[in-house]
Amino acid sequence: MDSRKFRKIIWDFYKKQGRHDLPWRNTTDPYRILVSEVMLQQTQVERVRGYYAAWLKRFPTVRALAKAPLAEVLTLWQGLGYNRRAKMLHDAAKKVVIEYKGKMPTDPDTLVSLPGVGPYTARAVAAFSMNADVVFIETNLRTVVLHHFFSDKKQVSDAEILEVLSKSLPKGRSREWYAALMDYGSYLKRSGIRVNTKSMSYTKQTAFSGSGRQARGAILKELARNSVTKKRLLVLLGDDRIEQMETQLKKLILEGMVEKTGTYYTLPS
Repeated sequence: MDSRKFRKIIWDFYKKQGRHDLPWRNTTDPYRILVSEVMLQQTQVERVRGYYAAWLKRFPTVRALAKAPLAEVLTLWQGLGYNRRAKMLHDAAKKVVIEYKGKMPTDPDTLVSLPGVGPYTARAVAAFSMNADVVFIETNLRTVVLHHFFSDKKQVSDAEILEVLSKSLPKGRSREWYAALMDYGSYLKRSGIRVNTKSMSYTKQTAFSGSGRQARGAILKELARNSVTKKRLLVLLGDDRIEQMETQLKKLILEGMVEKTGTYYTLPS
């Protein structure tokens, strides 16, 4: 398929079925876009909507987030999953205040220096905040490119996908273009198209039940309610998972997400 025909398919879809009402689509504030990008990682859009609104109500600016205690940040994040993301956002905000005087950077090379910000997130923030003509990959973009350009190939590298995205990018319209691609990719998935296993970068997500993620989430959820003893934390998921809970508790302490005060454990102040 040539780029002109491909772009027409995407633009026609976006005009008729694009999710134009998403709140992060109606801002060019790099801080707010960063928040949305971090929240959306491995999380469905509809789940993120409410958390995004609540987060910005409490932390409307990068300075407000940087000043907040980590305990409050982690508590507000509860239920969204992958709690480490909340701490990294908090750490990123503090770095922006200290090193950039509270002004969010928009250059991808600078953004990747922030905690928790990888190449994809950095370029997404640049595209959506500055309309920068950058090229990046995420799961919905992979679906679109694999479906239209590699239907007969089984092992597709990111370099091949990036080449297609680079050639098809309409210069000066990256903000709209990536929104359209993401919406179209989401639509393809809802339609039953599952092609991302063709990607050489594909990794199957592990089950949540029984995982370390579940153990970590249970610990942080309990501590968001109150300070408790180690004995209480270790039996949250049953006696057969005490060893796993102890391992994850130690990791959370090393990561600075849990503190011990006397015989009690708590979220950091």
